[in-house]
Amino acid sequence: MKGKKLWGFGMAAVMLASMFTGKISAEASGDKDVVTALLPPVSATYQDKINSYVEAFNKENPGIEIQVTTASWEDVTQKLDVQVNAGSPPDIAFIGSDGLSKYVDSGMAVDISKYADEEMMADFDQDILNYFKNGDGMYGFPAYCEVQCIGGNRQFLEEAGIDWKKVQEEGWSYDEFREAINNGVVKDGDDVSRYGFLFACAGVTAKDYFSIFVRNAGMPSAFDKDLKYSYTSTKMLDFLTDLRALIDDGAMPKELGSIDAGKRWNMFLTGQTMITGKGLSSFEKSARDNNEKLKNSDSSAVENSIEVDYIVLPVPVFDGGEQQAYGAVDGYICLTGERNPDEEHLKNVAKVAYYLASGERAAQTCQELYLNPICESGRKAYDELSPIEGKNEDNTKAVQTLLTQVGEARPDIPAELSANAIKIEDEVIVPKFQGLLAGEVSPEEMYQAIKDAAYERFGEDGCVNN
Repeated sequence: MKGKKLWGFGMAAVMLASMFTGKISAEASGDKDVVTALLPPVSATYQDKINSYVEAFNKENPGIEIQVTTASWEDVTQKLDVQVNAGSPPDIAFIGSDGLSKYVDSGMAVDISKYADEEMMADFDQDILNYFKNGDGMYGFPAYCEVQCIGGNRQFLEEAGIDWKKVQEEGWSYDEFREAINNGVVKDGDDVSRYGFLFACAGVTAKDYFSIFVRNAGMPSAFDKDLKYSYTSTKMLDFLTDLRALIDDGAMPKELGSIDAGKRWNMFLTGQTMITGKGLSSFEKSARDNNEKLKNSDSSAVENSIEVDYIVLPVPVFDGGEQQAYGAVDGYICLTGERNPDEEHLKNVAKVAYYLASGERAAQTCQELYLNPICESGRKAYDELSPIEGKNEDNTKAVQTLLTQVGEARPDIPAELSANAIKIEDEVIVPKFQGLLAGEVSPEEMYQAIKDAAYERFGEDGCVNN
């Protein structure tokens, strides 16, 4: 195993003191092999169901006991990083595959290709499984592939003259998108009652806006096929300039940096924007559920909300780019803090990770998220579930089209390079991007900051220069 590379985090002592909050079945386990897992609320009812999943597995496998620690989406990454920093990670954690390299680089990620059965690995769609590979190693199992895009209010789209069905089928250019969202603005003098577009950008959500859109600007990955850092390309400057223009046009709110995910959705349901981001397949259900509450005069409906028919839309394509949907592949990474871990234990860890990612667990999670399972056992279990009623088939087709456009996994990028790219993203790109959105940093200043950081880490020869 590689030497462990540990990194510091604020509030480490506080987080370590609370790392066992929410633990399920934490009593002494006797001679059983205990497999620990750190899990967020993967879907709306996931944390309600995890108890029954664990109970069923423990009953079927009397020699193994799963112990789960739950954490919110806001806390799970920091909690995991603190445990990794302390050298005592859980055996399994739920992560986004884009963070995989950080844990591989720490030396604590386990290559489960040595411990998982061939049947387990063959169960998954191989192009999606590749997202949990780095180099020759496989470090976990994916739970789903979720296209992250944008979504619109059907009524407002049609009022603005937007042929949303054509956009779903053929996509749109940045210029077409820019014109459309300007047409979607409703205002009285300088008072805007409806924006054409907004994206949640408070805190870490700004990273989503950047990551989802940059793929369509000719930079589908932080590294090109020659393993040169891509974001130093002049395409980045053009991209940043284009994004800033949407705010300067008045089609987006100037206070984007203060809009979190909750406020973003509230503004969409109350008719304050025509298009919102990020957009997920499950938002169709969320909007429809609120519509039902409105019809039934349910007091739990979003205050001042209106009936909304949610429409899935692709991200626009910028000059020099092509349609490259952002597929968020999340799943279960396997970890160890032991220098010489017990191989039988690692086999059990792989078995538990596969159990959580497959079969009925995968089917129920994917149905709740309006996604298609990515493993054969999940698809079989999905077919046995009661079908979703009232699903918008246009949205279903749009998502299926976008799934064919998801960029390929890049296991060829060395973990050390990826880890350095993540540091640039966290330390330079996200804070500068927040400044760009607030009008405090110019596109040129942000671009130069990215170049300076990249040249320092990768050298000028290790970066794209055009």
